[in-house]
Amino acid sequence: MNNPNPVSGSPDKDPATEAARVAAGGANRAASVSAPKRPEPEARPSLGRLFLDNLWAANTVTVTVLAVLLAMLVGAVLIIVSDPEVLATYGYITARPLDALNASWTVVSEAYANLFKGAIFDPEASGFTAVLSPISETLTYTAPLVFTGLSVALAFRGGLFNIGAQGQATIGVILAALAGVLLPLPPVLHLIVALLAGAVGGALWGFIPGILKARAGAHEVINTIMLNYVAVYFLAWIIIQNGVQNPDRADAISKPVDSSAQFPRLLGDDLRVHAGIVLAVLATWFVAWLLNRSTFGFELRAVGANPDAARTAGISVPKTYVLMMAIAGLLAGLGGSQMVLGSTANALTPLVVAQIGFDGILVALLGRVKPWGVLLAALLFGALQAGGNRMQSYSGISLELVTVLQALIVIFIAAPALVKAIFQLRAARAARLQTSLAKGW
Repeated sequence: MNNPNPVSGSPDKDPATEAARVAAGGANRAASVSAPKRPEPEARPSLGRLFLDNLWAANTVTVTVLAVLLAMLVGAVLIIVSDPEVLATYGYITARPLDALNASWTVVSEAYANLFKGAIFDPEASGFTAVLSPISETLTYTAPLVFTGLSVALAFRGGLFNIGAQGQATIGVILAALAGVLLPLPPVLHLIVALLAGAVGGALWGFIPGILKARAGAHEVINTIMLNYVAVYFLAWIIIQNGVQNPDRADAISKPVDSSAQFPRLLGDDLRVHAGIVLAVLATWFVAWLLNRSTFGFELRAVGANPDAARTAGISVPKTYVLMMAIAGLLAGLGGSQMVLGSTANALTPLVVAQIGFDGILVALLGRVKPWGVLLAALLFGALQAGGNRMQSYSGISLELVTVLQALIVIFIAAPALVKAIFQLRAARAARLQTSLAKGW
């Protein structure tokens, strides 16, 4: 007869206990099923994959390179259109299409080949001077553009549009030339004094719109434009004065600057590149340090970002405007000084400054108002200028077309959304394309 109450440990299990065990097991299984699985760590992308992803993103380097490429493509179309012989082949393109294609390729490739040979390196050249002549010309054109570009960029970062770099460079070249002509000093000291004279002249011409902006609220664009005219006419007047004009010439040209006030040549007397390019690199480093490492640079950037907030924080906005424009004028004055103390010219003429002040605006925009970007942009413009001279001489391409090419580069650089849309760039890093270029307008 079976025992109705089995003892503990017998093979006959209590039904309630067994049911509880079954329920507990089911709950454990349900929990194990319903619990989310721990995600497996994703494999890190390779270095090559990261490089490719970043390469085709809308970052500054990619947009700049593609903008230059677009400008060269549009420039190629303009080269074809401006050549009557090539256009004639398109009159019978349906009958002989290869004639038009071959003629177009020949004229475009020859033009850009001469641009490269005149700016960087000529593979067919022989001899030390011929090989280094292209890069020497590029650096010669680059040096003054670095200073005027830094002048415009510095004012941009502070919220002002310094369109007066042309006038500041003009006053700088006047005082530098006068110091080089009228002061009998020993070689090294003479160069230093001439540079200081040019820097002081540019700083004075930048100080005037700065103090007017700070004290009277006068707009810097109007003031600097008017001062550009004053500087140009002052240059035309000073050249023909007794003691300044060259007595052996009947036209408007000054006496030549003494050789003791000239920059030394870096690669010998046969090549034009001079120590001014070294000074330009040092000026770029100084402006970068000033903006990013100094107290004044912080105040300048704060005023450029929000003058009201900077004023609330205790920053003197008028003082910042005055100092900023004076330093910007000083830089432009140094750029103008190089036009007579370097190898471009050794005497004052009405066109001695050329357009380095206005080109400095383009250089600043192309360099995204950053010091080292300005240096690279000036190098590009110098290469276009040096190569454009060879294009005109060897390929018959108008020098104005090179100016159009420069303008196209700036247009595409200033419109990153257009470049992004054309090449379907990813928007992952589009935010890095800073919109701070418009500050100060």
